[in-house]
Amino acid sequence: MHLNHVNLGVTEVPATVLMFETYFGLRRTGMPVNDKMAFLTDDGGGILSLFRVKDATYPKIFHIGFIQERVEQVHAIHAQLTDGGFAPEAPREEHGRVTFYFQAPGGVTVEVNAFL
Repeated sequence: MHLNHVNLGVTEVPATVLMFETYFGLRRTGMPVNDKMAFLTDDGGGILSLFRVKDATYPKIFHIGFIQERVEQVHAIHAQLTDGGFAPEAPREEHGRVTFYFQAPGGVTVEVNAFL
């Protein structure tokens, strides 16, 4: 058994889709993307479903994460996000990994990390 999808409520579906496509390599799958919903897939076959909500309020600790194979990839993604107009916090060493978080369009927190 494996986890095959995660559903997120976001305030801006198209902007959130564009961010996941541009910086994390997710691809559209299933129904067409519109301003109400979208389905994205990754290289492992997992599905991220996005549905528009008026207020995307998540508990403080809630986030989704993208584990990288190398620390250099964490820094590269951080630079790409910064160049793209996002404001990710600075990468830091924590619990045997290098990590950073940022607020994605639509109201969800995203983590990028790699183990040391």
